Amino acid sequence: MGPYPTDATEKAYNGSDRNAVKFGFTPQSELWQGRLAMIGFVAYLLWDLKGYSILRDLLQLIQ
Repeated sequence: MGPYPTDATEKAYNGSDRNAVKFGFTPQSELWQGRLAMIGFVAYLLWDLKGYSILRDLLQLIQ
């Protein structure tokens, strides 16, 4: 046993590291896709708050 106790969720997905970068339809790739989608969503919200709203211009919500 190492100096740090192991977390039960560390290898909860198919017996390998859940933060490993794997391609295809694996639980690891789904985690990374979700993380990247959250980063993209926050980036768009910051872009929108800065005044460069593409969606508002497209839908003409604010005149």
